[in-house]
Amino acid sequence: MTRTVLPRRSQRRSVALAVQCRTQSGLRDDGEISDISVEGCCLRMRGIYFRVGARLIVRPKGMEGMSGVVRWVSSDLAGVEFDRPLYGPVLEHIAATHGSHASA
Repeated sequence: MTRTVLPRRSQRRSVALAVQCRTQSGLRDDGEISDISVEGCCLRMRGIYFRVGARLIVRPKGMEGMSGVVRWVSSDLAGVEFDRPLYGPVLEHIAATHGSHASA
């Protein structure tokens, strides 16, 4: 079975940003955002694993929580689509403050 890969709607920015995630059922875990765009992010979690379709709140350290839905999962990584796009200047601030200079 082949899966259609759709082009990204916007550029992803490599970051290393600590987050706490909370599921609808109340489970919480710490993790890290490894890349982010205005539409979503890639999470690496430490303890809990998400399922595709799971709703959650992603709260970066020192920021408001962002609600979203898990769109894909691979091992300890999960792709999250935000319910509301990030404001562009907020994304730029995150990238400037927590940007990863390693190639992705």
